[in-house]
Amino acid sequence: MIQVKHLSKAYGDLLVVKDLSFNLVPGEILGFLGPNGAGKSTTMKMLTGFLTPTSGEISIWGHRLPEESLLAQSRIGYLPEGAPCYEEMTPAGFLAFIAEVRGYSGSDATAAVDRAIDTMSLGSVLHQKIETLSKGYKRRVGLAQAILHEPEILILDEPTDGLDPNQKHQVREMIKGLSKEKIVIISTHILEEVTAVCNRVMVLAAGRIVSDSTPADLLAKSSFRDAISLSFQGEQIPNEAVTLLGELNGVKNVMVTADSLVIFPSPGQVNLLADIYESARAHGWQLSSIHVEKGRLDDVFRSLTEGVAA
Repeated sequence: MIQVKHLSKAYGDLLVVKDLSFNLVPGEILGFLGPNGAGKSTTMKMLTGFLTPTSGEISIWGHRLPEESLLAQSRIGYLPEGAPCYEEMTPAGFLAFIAEVRGYSGSDATAAVDRAIDTMSLGSVLHQKIETLSKGYKRRVGLAQAILHEPEILILDEPTDGLDPNQKHQVREMIKGLSKEKIVIISTHILEEVTAVCNRVMVLAAGRIVSDSTPADLLAKSSFRDAISLSFQGEQIPNEAVTLLGELNGVKNVMVTADSLVIFPSPGQVNLLADIYESARAHGWQLSSIHVEKGRLDDVFRSLTEGVAA
């Protein structure tokens, strides 16, 4: 497992990570969420041994950092922010180099490289210089080097940044497929990635942990939980809709957004959906969608991180 105790990192007088403690076990996919400057990337760099903590302890499968960095790093696959690679090399040459660095040789090296190439669908660009590749393909080369040695721990900083929707789906499915026997840590600013991939979410703000829970528990904290959203056909929300829906029994209040109405039920109200639909039908409103909200992560994210003192 990964054990972190009272981890802190300071640059001069600036304390950017403040007393973090947590454990991770195989099967967990942890999503690191937080605004810019929250300490996510700094924490990841300390977990990989790239940065030395100012104070605190890190243990990776029983190997303490920084004393046993090489033993710990042999178990880790790491994709840094921006997926840096040697851009003058080709993906084929770069991955062969990574295989050699990881201790592979001969047919074992060939098999490891081929497996990574196949997983990240890099066959069409193997012999182009990395500097000529799109941002998405560069990200895939970075992911390929991270998984090449089949590590027990994957630490991925913004793994789907720059990928198209199909590529994002492929990467997310790969991560979920690995998770049963591995630990995966993902830093992301894409909130949908948390619900799509992660089974644990840690929210950081100003270097501290402000929440550590499952995605479902996080969504349950949303003020939009169990609210009902209506979208109307055409561009206009009917003028009378806000007033009439606000007067229904069990409605606490109505919010107008850019393209929908959100109706918030009073506490304990459970049968509001049918009443709202019947009201829309009776007044001839043409709905394009109506659904009960599970909650909104952006809403919870703001409530947890806004106003946290740096």
